[in-house]
Amino acid sequence: MIPAPDDGPVTLLLILLRMREDQLLERRTTAAIIGAFYDVYNRLGYGFLENVYSMALERELVERGHTVSREVVFTVSYKGKPLTTQRLDMVVNHRVVVENKSTPKLAPFARRQTLSYLRASMLPVGLILHFGPTARFCRIVHTHRSTEDQGDHVP
Repeated sequence: MIPAPDDGPVTLLLILLRMREDQLLERRTTAAIIGAFYDVYNRLGYGFLENVYSMALERELVERGHTVSREVVFTVSYKGKPLTTQRLDMVVNHRVVVENKSTPKLAPFARRQTLSYLRASMLPVGLILHFGPTARFCRIVHTHRSTEDQGDHVP
């Protein structure tokens, strides 16, 4: 059972790490990213701009042996033709989208924004890392079923 958010990020991280590998997509990569996130947050604390945290997180992940791409651009198409582009903060190991935030409060649209990035990139898993007054993260999974299977809206 996943704890309520009030149980805290450390409790949730421990539960995620204990889950069987087949129960959680990209488990090892997301666990490594979350661990690096908390290390960066514990060293820098709250109050820097997003770019500072992104650079520190990139350095931490690379030092741990991960591949990190920053400011990755993906094209969104409509009826097979390019429509626009979306720029992702970070992609780790070519498999996990990372969206960093450093605002006092995490805006409600952050989940929707990350889901949009997952849809554009066709990657299955995204993490929102909130370097706010309290360090928090949110894990998002998108199965990439057709929009007919999902309805016409993005939750």
